[in-house]
Amino acid sequence: MATKKRVKIKVGRLLILLLLLALALFLIVKIISLPLKLIGSKDSDLKGYISSITKSAQLYNEEFKEDNTITRGEEVEVSSEKYKDESGKEYYKIQSKNNKGKYILVDNYASDIKDSIKEKEMYVRTYVTVYKDDTSSAIESTIDKGKKLEVLGFDKINVDGSVNKYKIKYKDITGYVYGKYLVDNEADALLNYDEENTYKLHANCSDAYDVGTAENLDFYPVEKPKFEDNVMPEEVHALYLNAAVVADVDSYIKLADPTGINAFVIDIKDNTVPGYDSPVMRKYSKTNADEAISDMETYKKAVKKLQDKGYYVIGRITMFKDSFLVEDHPEVALIDTETGKPFLHNGSYWPSAFNRYVWEFNVELAKEAVTEIGFNEIQFDYVRFPDGTYSYESRGLIDMQNEYNEEKAQAIQKFLMYATDEIHSVGAYVSADVFGESAHNYVTGYGQYWAAISNVVDVISAMPYPDHFNKYDYDFDVPVWTVPYDLLCYWAEYVVNRQKSIPTPAIVRTWIQAYDAIKSPQVEYDSEKIKDQIDALKDSGLTGGYMTWNSASSLTKYGEIKGAFGKDK
Repeated sequence: MATKKRVKIKVGRLLILLLLLALALFLIVKIISLPLKLIGSKDSDLKGYISSITKSAQLYNEEFKEDNTITRGEEVEVSSEKYKDESGKEYYKIQSKNNKGKYILVDNYASDIKDSIKEKEMYVRTYVTVYKDDTSSAIESTIDKGKKLEVLGFDKINVDGSVNKYKIKYKDITGYVYGKYLVDNEADALLNYDEENTYKLHANCSDAYDVGTAENLDFYPVEKPKFEDNVMPEEVHALYLNAAVVADVDSYIKLADPTGINAFVIDIKDNTVPGYDSPVMRKYSKTNADEAISDMETYKKAVKKLQDKGYYVIGRITMFKDSFLVEDHPEVALIDTETGKPFLHNGSYWPSAFNRYVWEFNVELAKEAVTEIGFNEIQFDYVRFPDGTYSYESRGLIDMQNEYNEEKAQAIQKFLMYATDEIHSVGAYVSADVFGESAHNYVTGYGQYWAAISNVVDVISAMPYPDHFNKYDYDFDVPVWTVPYDLLCYWAEYVVNRQKSIPTPAIVRTWIQAYDAIKSPQVEYDSEKIKDQIDALKDSGLTGGYMTWNSASSLTKYGEIKGAFGKDK
């Protein structure tokens, strides 16, 4: 009996021992599964920023399992203690209100915002403008698709964790480029957007004047902004005002108020008719400043009056037709190779669309017009090379001043990318005027290709003035300007097809003819003919609105045709 009792005691002790061992093992497992403090003190926390090579960093729960993510550049407070998991990875514990109690890898924390960006190299996906610094529109150079850039820094981190501009080095070029045009590997940089559909469609279009094809243009989607404090009407119905009539803006308001007009286009700079003297004019083109027919204060008052009455105000700038700029800077002009002097085309001198000084001048003027005068939108006209110069170019009689060996349509698209980036940065929209011909499926001799322009800007504004067409274009059996409704309906089919060929087309807002036809047979463009054009655009699905082209901004003519504009803006 005593022996059995001793056996029971031993078995009991063994069971207790096994239970104690099991409990110890359980506690060991639990302890191991808890964060292991490595260094630091509970007395102080660290304040810094989320750092990553991508737009966000991974967060982890108490078991070091992946949780949600946190945006790069976000300010955080973390424990000064480091923790590690079973594999030896080190973490900080977040103490700040957002994501409190979660963990980030030590490598994803930076004490200085400058260290939040971990990229060492990036690749150019879409050709980029290189800026001299991170605060102005000054241009250093350009870099083509596929090139590898060394990352030296950045200007700021966007709310989604992406970089606004990287500071880069490429060969002997140092400057800033927009991050949205870069990718992190060469293979993606060399790809073309939607290769088998969008890209191939445009690559196969014709090149009527041997100036370059669309295969070297960019068709990646472009985010079109909507500014909360600058609302563009869904349909813009605008009267055009030249610089000479700005001082009499009250008369145009009186005419427009009872009608459906809700916007005005006002000249900031037309060729040989600059609107007002300004600091930018003085810096880049003294002759434009000296010849200005008004002043900034007059313009400010006029724009404010219009906006106080509920009108949307668009500032028009002629780009690459500017005799005064050439007078000041003949080195930026297209050059007549026989004389060595600026090339005179139809009585005007043309700055080269390849020249970056010309880009800077006009974009700086545009930004000044937005920030100092208050324009809602900037419209660029003559965004092209001169037309009808093929015979001169083919014989080598024009030096195009092509510093970067670009094709014409490339230069136009690059400029508009640069312009939209800069003007969007000050809260305004960008529109571009184009010939009606650009809607046809070929790269024009003057560098306008509808799809490449529409994909970039906010608004594309063609100029299909009926009396600018040939008499029997599109096989009409009557002079086309006598039947504006039929003509514009036919032309609009081209536009609709071009708009469908790109991922992010611009709003189509079209110039209409608001003057009597100048060709024979001469036709009075009365209220009915104006309405015919407006109806044709809407019936064809081009619902972005219209603008009236009357170079004299004639109050008399506008008064005669105001019935076409409907009532109440």
